[in-house]
Amino acid sequence: MKPINLTRLTSLTLFTIFLFSTAATLDAQHRWSRKVKETYYPSSIDNSQQPSLVYAPKKVDGKRPLLVALHTWSNDFLQEGGQPLFGDWCIQNDWFMIHPNFRGKNKTAQSTGSDLAVRDIVSAVEYMTSEYDVDENRIYLVGVSGGGHMSLLMAGRHPEIWAGVSAWCPVTDIQAWWEQKSKDGPERYAEEIERVLGGIPGSDLEATQQARYRSPISYLSSASNVSIDINHGIDDGRKGSVPFTHSLHAFNRIVSAEDAINEEDINNFYETQTVPTHLKTSIKDPVYGRKIPLFRKTTSNTRITIFKGGHEIVHEAALNWLELQTKGQPTVWEVTNHTKIK
Repeated sequence: MKPINLTRLTSLTLFTIFLFSTAATLDAQHRWSRKVKETYYPSSIDNSQQPSLVYAPKKVDGKRPLLVALHTWSNDFLQEGGQPLFGDWCIQNDWFMIHPNFRGKNKTAQSTGSDLAVRDIVSAVEYMTSEYDVDENRIYLVGVSGGGHMSLLMAGRHPEIWAGVSAWCPVTDIQAWWEQKSKDGPERYAEEIERVLGGIPGSDLEATQQARYRSPISYLSSASNVSIDINHGIDDGRKGSVPFTHSLHAFNRIVSAEDAINEEDINNFYETQTVPTHLKTSIKDPVYGRKIPLFRKTTSNTRITIFKGGHEIVHEAALNWLELQTKGQPTVWEVTNHTKIK
């Protein structure tokens, strides 16, 4: 199948974006490189042809890493804004990349952590490893928001694939998020969750079971041998849609009980937006730039960082860390050579 031209926005569309949101306009100015191509691959769960964006270096000297980059909750595989930075990194560093659709926006039962969506991502990896000279010991997964949700879900459901998983501002417990978003009355994300689940979690048995089945928190105990870096902005939940408690609870589900963060500390941390005194440490990590890490806890394979920011990802922090990871080898935490995205 011939690649499809990615330049789809008309000048009228761009003008409309400008009128309604300067921030959105600045976001939309960053487009996928023309070297990134729209491609279809077969999903083994239903033999459907699934869309994705793919980058493959024309000439590589030996096997190269594969980056699986995931779109956010309310977007699909054509998402722009910050997502094209993943492609830029892969072009710059001769990595392979796939940006799959995994059933699109999280508004339907077919998406949002379904078996279809999970298998689509597994099949995306299978497609790339069969078509290209991928180093199967350096397959990386990254996502923010809904992409963070799916990154951690995949870490738990298919830990055998990943050399490293970088999750930013993830939804980790769908029922808890529904409760947080619906407590003040009808809200868009709460309504979308109800549509996905077919009912209200906590009240309807099937919806409650579906929420549990689609939540990373249900599987993360199986991910303890994967190198996982979880990051969340301290303002998220107030100046953003997902409270950073989701990441703290995800960390606790992966690590041993002795390494877990006390529940009282989690609640106090979120309510005050201040690191509990006995948990404060000195953190120097220049790869985060102005998004300074405020709290960090690390075990052999898992790390949680709460940084000065909101519902966002620091692309260079995610990608520089992933570059250091190799499946079957000890997790490397310190980024000593910071590569900037050009």
